[in-house]
Amino acid sequence: MTKTISIINQKGGVGKTTSTINLGYALASSGQKILVIDLDPQGNASTGLGIDRGKREKTIYEFLVNRNDDPNSFISKTKTENLDIICANEDLSGFETEVADDSKRAFFLRDVLDQIKQKSQYNHILIDCPPSLSLLTIMALVASDTVIIPLQTEFFALEGVSQLIKTIERVKENLNKNLSIQGVILTMYDRRNKLSSQVEQEARKYFGSKVYKTVIPRNVRISEAPSHGMPVIVYDKNSSGSIAYQELSNEILNGSYAA
Repeated sequence: MTKTISIINQKGGVGKTTSTINLGYALASSGQKILVIDLDPQGNASTGLGIDRGKREKTIYEFLVNRNDDPNSFISKTKTENLDIICANEDLSGFETEVADDSKRAFFLRDVLDQIKQKSQYNHILIDCPPSLSLLTIMALVASDTVIIPLQTEFFALEGVSQLIKTIERVKENLNKNLSIQGVILTMYDRRNKLSSQVEQEARKYFGSKVYKTVIPRNVRISEAPSHGMPVIVYDKNSSGSIAYQELSNEILNGSYAA
């Protein structure tokens, strides 16, 4: 069965899209069939996987608007075998306004992904959520089986994520009773900085076994890779960031988390 995972944090710049791209690549490289859904109007996941803006003829926006169309017509191949994507662009930013009066709008993404799941062609669907607690984020949570939360090891990190946890709980109570937190990724970890260690301790105390053992270091190669349209694992496979994401994907595949 296909498992849908939202990679989510309402704060920008925490490694959400980077984690989506690199986990998608690492899982695909291990033989898993992966579909990435770019649900951010900025379209950074699409760019990071090498899909130029001019080549995004059919996007998640059109898919949500034309929900009865053939799902395969919206799926783009990436340069990586087993890794596909449904792209996004700025058109998505107006979607919430367009469907504001539709009482079923929270279920639109779930409905279109169900069409894809029925064909059982993917092991995992990874949703790169926008950096806000908007309708698009709610739609992603309604469509997902689990969520993965990238948490930067910086000041106020845990305080900021508390609102997200409340949102997840409300969606689970009212819209998706099967939703659960799969794991928490500690990102931008600096072993030279005492604050990173303190945030890690607090996160593991708060989330317990849901915090992955693998942490993602602060690494310049991770920042450079998206501008070249590729995951850091391709850009520099021997960098500390690349090795960390490969280890994280192995941890996810081996079930070393509380699902």
